[in-house]
Formats: sequence, structure tokens, C-alpha cells
Amino acid sequence: MKVAIIGAGWAGMAAAVKATESGHEVTVFEATQALGGRARVLITSPSQALPDGSPAQLDNGQHILIGAYTETLQLLRLVGISPQDALLDMPMTLQFPDGQGLKFAAWPTPLDALGGILRARGWTLADKGALLRAAMGWQVKGFICADTLTVAELCQRLPPRIKTGLIEPLCVSALNTAPEQASAQVFLRVMRDALFGVPGGSRLLLPRVDLSALFPDAAAHWVQERGGLIKLGQRVESLQAQGRQWRVQEELFDAVVLATSAPHAAQIISACAQGAPPPVAEKLQHWVNVTRTLEHEAIATVYAWAPHATLPLAMLALRSSTQHPAQFVFDRGRLGGPKGLLAFVVSAAQGERATLQARVLAQARAQLGLSLQPVQTVLEKRATFACAPNLQRPPTEIAPGLLACGDYVAGPYPATLEGAVRSGCAAVALL
Repeated sequence: MKVAIIGAGWAGMAAAVKATESGHEVTVFEATQALGGRARVLITSPSQALPDGSPAQLDNGQHILIGAYTETLQLLRLVGISPQDALLDMPMTLQFPDGQGLKFAAWPTPLDALGGILRARGWTLADKGALLRAAMGWQVKGFICADTLTVAELCQRLPPRIKTGLIEPLCVSALNTAPEQASAQVFLRVMRDALFGVPGGSRLLLPRVDLSALFPDAAAHWVQERGGLIKLGQRVESLQAQGRQWRVQEELFDAVVLATSAPHAAQIISACAQGAPPPVAEKLQHWVNVTRTLEHEAIATVYAWAPHATLPLAMLALRSSTQHPAQFVFDRGRLGGPKGLLAFVVSAAQGERATLQARVLAQARAQLGLSLQPVQTVLEKRATFACAPNLQRPPTEIAPGLLACGDYVAGPYPATLEGAVRSGCAAVALL
């Protein structure tokens, strides 16, 4: 089939690779001049220089992978990226600057989690026992709960130290939604895959190369080598059905995979519905209506620097609050970047860029004892959808020959790189 893929983020490039692998003729349309969508390297500019004048290659946000991201890891290998070289592999670690917190043992799954819980610093035996009982209860129930349940409700009987030291950081990092508003069912699915479902699923995999080099650039090269086309700087604003085909940029295709953001996809499909026959128009408009009900959450990444700034680990958890909003900090010097460069991540971010930056710098002084200079703060206001209980997400199939993919499309995962990649693969499977 002749397939158009609109959008060259991780979902779109995953779809392009899988479609090419299946023998389809692929053309990718991307509105910008960069591949990767919301997980890419920022275009280099003078403002990205460090305070000492040395260059800095920054991503548009700090992302991590875990061992349970099986589809993503498989695609990395397919397009020629070695996970062993491109990713720093370390045990699941949620340790704070004072050394308290959780670090999994180097044991087989699920014994690694058991060992980590038993050896966690700052937790009492009662705390550990309560967490183990809860985890066993979730496993006995098959990691299934009522769709209406929030993470806070699911974990309401856990001790406060477990909530603040484990549940809240895990929830906000995986679902980018506060426990009081986050879906317990989606949280349990992530916990199942990470802790019990996949051997090594809990391993933290931290990128040692920029996010564009990690997958999108290699995927584009792989697709082009096999005859596919990557068209940058071509924003698609509308589609037209023509018989059993679809017209994109005055070219006919047998199928279209929409891999743009949710708002842009809804805009394209809404315009398409206006000229479609009534039965098709009704189906298209229903998809648009579901998509537009999604609420979005922001993520901020604050890059800051000091000549000798370093962390004991490549990633540390931070104690977050309104005044100290970051949940995690990454030592970019340990991940292939310039020495002294740190990346602070504020999930479910509230407030404006300047305010977040000032509060994170104050947090660095208070919790890390570091006086840092700001380098750049990236605020993605529509970074993810709010992963609320009983959430209806739009389906992959929109109409015959018209499909959608992206981390917001219906699926078991929250808005993660793995969710995006799996949605791209799922869309191609329906062609």
C-alpha cells in the first residue's frame, strides 16, 4: 500500500518503520525541520551555550526508558541503535540526596523489587511490610482494579513514607498526573510490566545520546534506505477522501496514519468531516469529540549549570512541593553531556517558565547544596494528557484507511515513549 504518515514524532517514526518493514510504500510529512516531536534535541542556538561559553546540546525535555519498554527497545535494535551503547542501564532507583529511598537489587525479576524494598533506607519494617502486602494483593488480583479508582484511593492505606517516597514519584513520573487525579488501573498496568511482567522490566535506561539520535534520526535513515520519503517542513492542514483513497498535499494514498498531537489531529479530522458523506462524517466527528475531551498536563525541564556540579548518581529523586516543584534531577555530565550540567524535571507542572525556573534553582540550593546558573528552561504546556480514571481515549481506527497513533490514543499505557511507539505499531497492524 501507499501510506502517508503525518507527523514524525516517536509514534510516527515507529509507524514508518513498521510500515516499511511490512512492505508498504511510506511517505512521512513533518511540519517542522526536526524529527522526534516532543522527544527530540532542540535546534542548536547561541542561547544553548553554557555560562562558561562551551556548547550544550539540549533535548526539549528529559526522558527515560525502562526495561519493560519492549517495543521501543526492539525498534531501536531494528534501526541500528544499540541500547547497550545509547542507554545507561541501572537498577530502578528512587534515592534522594540524603541517601534515603529505594534502590532495587541486581537480582532476577521480581526478586529485584523484593530486595530493593527490604533494603530501602529511611523506611521502617512496618513500612516495608505494608508495601509488600499491598504489592502481593495487587498481584493476586491480576493488577486489576475498578476503572473509577484513583492512585491516591488505591494506596490510601499505605504509610505516609511509602506514599511520599515511592508512590507519588512513580505516579507523577509515569502518568504525569498527581495521585489524587491519576488512574489507578493505568498505574497498576505500569507497575505490573515494570515489576513483574518482563524480566529486567524495572531497569532504568537513561539516554546517553540526544533524543533525536536515540531513535527518530536513525529511523528516518532506515526508512529512506528502503525507499521511503521523509518530507520536512510540510504541515498538513487537511485531508480529502477520494473514493477509497485519501488526498494529502495533492497526492493520493491508500491509507493515512495521523501521528500529530491530539489537538492538531482533531483539527484535521474536523475539517475532513465537513466534506464527508453523512455516515462517515458522523464517525469522524465522534472521534474528534472524544479527542477534544482530553485534558493536558505540562512538563518543565530546567537545565542549570555550575562548573563542578555533580551528583552521586545519574538520577536522583527530589522532595517536591509547590515551592520546590522538581521531582527528579539528572546529571547530564554522567550521561554523555557537559560536566556540571543538570536537568531538573517538573512533571504536572503548574505556573509560568520564569517562576518554575526560580523555584527549581532555590530547590537545588536547599536540597543539593548547589548554587546553579540557569541555562534554559523548556516548558511543554501540552506535554501529555491527564491520565484520569475511567478516561475515554480516541480509538486507533478513525475511518477506513484513516488511522491515528500517538501516546494519547486508546491503549494500556500512559503518555510515555513506549505508549507512543506501541500506538504507531498498532496503527500499522490495522492497515
